[in-house]
Amino acid sequence: MAEPKLLVVLPTLGTRLDLLAAASTHESRASARVPVTIAVIVPRGASKARQLAKKAGARIIDDPGSGMAAAVNAGLASATSEHYYVWVGDDDRLVASGIAALVDELERDDNAVVAYGQCDYITQSGAVIGTSGAGALARFLLPWGPNLIPHPGTIVRISALRSIGFFDPALNYALDLDVFLKLRATGTFVSRPVVSAQFRWHPESLTVADRHASSTEAMAIKRRHLPAWARPLSPLWHWPVAWASMIASELVSARARRLP
Repeated sequence: MAEPKLLVVLPTLGTRLDLLAAASTHESRASARVPVTIAVIVPRGASKARQLAKKAGARIIDDPGSGMAAAVNAGLASATSEHYYVWVGDDDRLVASGIAALVDELERDDNAVVAYGQCDYITQSGAVIGTSGAGALARFLLPWGPNLIPHPGTIVRISALRSIGFFDPALNYALDLDVFLKLRATGTFVSRPVVSAQFRWHPESLTVADRHASSTEAMAIKRRHLPAWARPLSPLWHWPVAWASMIASELVSARARRLP
């Protein structure tokens, strides 16, 4: 049996057992295309979630209990033979064909540190609301505009993540934006027009439920990564981008409500 190339990091509180079971099934299917290790980060007391993870053949890791970044970092710290990392929520899904295509991109280019595709937004029942896919434009927009690189389904080289110190535990919402901005200095980003993940859009999702806090944190991160001369001017474009993102979020939510 081939050594796993891809580490699938799946943090969960263990409270959404039906969705966790579905997510674990989808992640297990990915192993048919790419050898994977599924690392489920779960609280010690979530016994039923641990049973589901064990049934899926996952590596079970105790949740440090200090936020999402710390949970993802705990999963990353468990890497052994894996070269690449992908994050997925317990209510999201990976698309095996898209994941395999993105891993191929990193295998072909040693200078590439991030490979991303497209992401479907789906309702709680699994109906597709729409698809996000900005392509190569997304990397250019990172320090100035919205973060259009979907964290679920994006493949990252673990050695590059290690070189920047993994995820910042002080961040609650835009930890992926901070990592992407840091990774730009370590190598290239590649994109392919393939759906690699499905993000479940519902009120309990952290960034959907508190869009204002998410936008505020994202603006602070982007300002930090700008050249010193541009930082005083950044509100001129950061606030309009934040407002546009909030409007886009409301439009997606409205469309979701109209679907079964």
